[in-house]
Amino acid sequence: MKNKRPVNLDLHTIKLPITGVASILHRISAVILWVAMAFFLSVLCVSLGSPEGFDNIEKLVTDNFLVQFIIWGFMTAAGYYTMAGLKHITQELGYFEELESGKLISKVAIGLGLVISFLFGVLIWA
Repeated sequence: MKNKRPVNLDLHTIKLPITGVASILHRISAVILWVAMAFFLSVLCVSLGSPEGFDNIEKLVTDNFLVQFIIWGFMTAAGYYTMAGLKHITQELGYFEELESGKLISKVAIGLGLVISFLFGVLIWA
């Protein structure tokens, strides 16, 4: 039996709904958190190992833009993951389950994630 459905392999022409974007961002932020956790646990181990280790980590964090950027990325992922998790919990409780309200809560979660990202940037670089 031959399948007659159209196949669209050009990913640039596919437009996801906002609910799909929110879901994919939630998954991406989870992967970022899991990968970053390996690095941050080793940093935590060094910083708690001795006063010299803590001083070295503190100097690295305060003087190195790349490290600050990585921390900002981690905190941004954690902030968005939290907002999307709260969105999912709210929907599991029976609210915002319809299409229009689901779009609204997805926009709110993404917007709050952007606000949190901005606030973490201010906290790190100001």
